[in-house]
Amino acid sequence: MKSLEELKAIRDRMKSSVTLREEQGDNIRVVVGMATCGIAAGARPVLSAFTEEVAKRSLQNVTVTQTGCIGICQYEPVVEVYEADGKKTTYIKMTADKVAKVVTDHLVNGNVVKEYTIGNL
Repeated sequence: MKSLEELKAIRDRMKSSVTLREEQGDNIRVVVGMATCGIAAGARPVLSAFTEEVAKRSLQNVTVTQTGCIGICQYEPVVEVYEADGKKTTYIKMTADKVAKVVTDHLVNGNVVKEYTIGNL
């Protein structure tokens, strides 16, 4: 970066990119609990599996992120899926092997995988 104008151009380019993401009304957010309890229970491979599966399928409306403690440590690894309409689904005791089914059934086809949710205890 050699000038203030160049910095402003980068800022403007990034602002428009953020605005585009915020305006997409059909975004789905996948949040993986990555606190110490989640990592100890195997959340790292779950996060990697979600990231890889979403990228492999080129799902432009899905964002995969991580968070700290979700508060239900006995059910780790925990993954929460937030849909555009505000609906939240909490998946518990997730493994990397379960990710493909959640992506296919829930993220692509809109069908919650009930046997992996907290409501199925």
